[in-house]
Amino acid sequence: MNAPASSLDGIVLDKPMFDPKAFRLNDEQVGLITKARELAQTNFAPRAAKWDREAIFPMENYRDMHKAGLLGISVPKANGGSGADYQTYSLAAAEIGRYCGATALTWNMHVCSTLWSGPLADDLDMDPQMRADHERRRAVHYKRILEDGAIYAQPFSEGGAAAAGGVAFGTEAKPVEGGWLVSGKKIFASLSGSADYYGVLCTEVAEGEKATRRNTLYLAISAKSEGVSVVGDWDPLGMRGTVSRTLIFKDVFVPEDSALMPRGVYFQAAMRWPHMFMTLSPTYMGLAQASYDFTVKYLRGEVPGMPPVKRRMYPTKQIAVAQMQVKLEQIKGIWFQAVTEARANPTKEQVLRAYAAQFTVMEGANELAALAIRTCGGQSMLKTLPLERIYRDSRCGALMLPWTAELCLDRIGREALYEPGEKDE
Repeated sequence: MNAPASSLDGIVLDKPMFDPKAFRLNDEQVGLITKARELAQTNFAPRAAKWDREAIFPMENYRDMHKAGLLGISVPKANGGSGADYQTYSLAAAEIGRYCGATALTWNMHVCSTLWSGPLADDLDMDPQMRADHERRRAVHYKRILEDGAIYAQPFSEGGAAAAGGVAFGTEAKPVEGGWLVSGKKIFASLSGSADYYGVLCTEVAEGEKATRRNTLYLAISAKSEGVSVVGDWDPLGMRGTVSRTLIFKDVFVPEDSALMPRGVYFQAAMRWPHMFMTLSPTYMGLAQASYDFTVKYLRGEVPGMPPVKRRMYPTKQIAVAQMQVKLEQIKGIWFQAVTEARANPTKEQVLRAYAAQFTVMEGANELAALAIRTCGGQSMLKTLPLERIYRDSRCGALMLPWTAELCLDRIGREALYEPGEKDE
């Protein structure tokens, strides 16, 4: 922790969160994760306070990510991207979250458009024609991202049970010649007003039919389409740079080739690839590490811009750091195992572990931040230092659908005690 990993432009670079040898990462993974960490520490960390203070989207960070090739991290290699799998993306996102939570969280929304339509979709069942159509369509989206730096969002929540998988999405797509007319509303829509395309989950409902989750569509809607509007203010507790205002769609025409997944494939993914809903967690894994990093640097008198006053000699501080180290290793252990197990058709134990990992990260990140504030003392509350922002950002994770902390506990308890189809007489 204390010895520098290396230096870049005079900045002493932090060591990776997950040591490549200890966690058995290959050279290709290390290269992508290192690129994300170095870019985040050198470029994103100095800007993070601005995005938070002014509640504005970190567009400058996205330009940097485009230049570095990170917007296409999970675009398949055959399409010109880096081809990162779920585990590799998760580790890279955690490193970005370590330095700017809002950037990591919004980057997740963007990357999921390529992760879900790329390596995840490749694991699912499609007939030859459906797969060929999907390959052709996703290539268009990938080209926009790689060549133009197009940013994709993923508005999910609607204020009801749909985002938790309980009912069909209220945003509906009416089939018309050549595509669909989409109408509805998405709340907490990260990147609203900044994304070029919105990857909208909606329900295809033909005349006279009832809405069903099986008919969920995943459509890329251009932000410039007629009928798309962004409304409301954005002044939240944390994750202020995500700019998650409300999106309104009113009879927006969406052509067939804008589908990010073919008909029926999203529902198949939701049933067979549950780890797809865990991709918010890397951001909070990074925030957990950030709380620990700051505390150690503060107690050692190594926080940039502050007097080099050491506080490490006090037993109370040493015990607190020990508690933080234990908590951090627990979080990292279960989380790394869960993201490594992500695949189609996981076992019951793997799904339960994914829920447990999500809960542990989302609650643990804020617990670490709270302990860091208590340990570092009054100065840690100042907005000139990052810890109070880390604390506010970390509190938001447990609230986020589709796997809130409450839902994770509910599902763990139920699925641990019941096998599929079992009922109490």
